[in-house]
Amino acid sequence: MLQKIIFGAFLLAILTFPQGVRADLTVGKSADLVANQPQADQRVPRLESYLARHNPEIASKASVFVREADKYSLDWKLVAAIAGLESTFCRFIPDGSYNCWGWGIPSGAPFGVGFSSFDQGIATVSEGLRKRYVDRGLITVEEIGQVYAASPTWASRVRYFMDNIETYAMADTALSLELLL
Repeated sequence: MLQKIIFGAFLLAILTFPQGVRADLTVGKSADLVANQPQADQRVPRLESYLARHNPEIASKASVFVREADKYSLDWKLVAAIAGLESTFCRFIPDGSYNCWGWGIPSGAPFGVGFSSFDQGIATVSEGLRKRYVDRGLITVEEIGQVYAASPTWASRVRYFMDNIETYAMADTALSLELLL
């Protein structure tokens, strides 16, 4: 009888205090490796997908929008959103100007600054937003809009496009995740 009690206590101790198995150690280490790997930047494919709905030609410049935004510490959606407002995503611009942003166009003038390419336009506008606006303390879309454009609704319309890009990007990601499952 004493042997049964000792055996029962021993069995209870084993079941109550389980030790980790070799698989736990392996899984734990591999999980750490995956968690510490940098996540892929999804902004470029998201923006490209959004812009493709509006103008496939400018959609191919999504990486330029994101690169220049990062270079000048701007919101990655800002310069694309301004293009959405000012030129319907570069669909309606003076021929050969590559100026999708109304950059350097005084109110009422038919045209202004011309760029040699969309890449140059994106880079120039991004740099200009940083140096002429953000570095001078105008950090919100609303503050920038008071100087950038005469229209009192400019900021709300730029914000509309920024929100659309963000919403579309999230919906696009959700769809991608759904397809993976």
